[in-house]
Amino acid sequence: MVNQITPALFNRCKTARDFAGIDTTELEEMIHSSGFFRNKAKSIKAACRIIADEHRGQVPATMEELLKLPGVARKTANVVLGVAFGKAEGVVVDTHVQRLARRLDFSKEERPDRIEQDLMRLFPRDQWIQLAHLLIHHGRSKCVAIRPKCAECSIEDLCYSEDKTV
Repeated sequence: MVNQITPALFNRCKTARDFAGIDTTELEEMIHSSGFFRNKAKSIKAACRIIADEHRGQVPATMEELLKLPGVARKTANVVLGVAFGKAEGVVVDTHVQRLARRLDFSKEERPDRIEQDLMRLFPRDQWIQLAHLLIHHGRSKCVAIRPKCAECSIEDLCYSEDKTV
């Protein structure tokens, strides 16, 4: 959904200052389909105000500074650091990574922060960014939450999930 929303959003707002100044109702309408749109709009505006005022309009490039922004937790900070800056400070753990980490027996944990720690111990740091992208892609295309496509899965033999469809 985010990929569908962002083209119009970035066409409307070019800078952090633009995002900070956009009418809240307009922003809410633009991001409505992403869910939790009121909280997201509030966080976007507040984070962009900080980026504009305290970081000269540039997105911070450290985990510490990113985590100070409203609405930013480790998952988002890891995405920004990995995609925008090529920095591997941790592993992105979204719902797909969380599901696959458990299905592939990379982690027995439920909480994203603990799953992230397990993945960071299992894989070398120089693979953390790509690992998250691969797991997310696989989770979207084959290892979906409901009715995984195990017969089409190239790593099915590595899966320990009780809900396998093979």
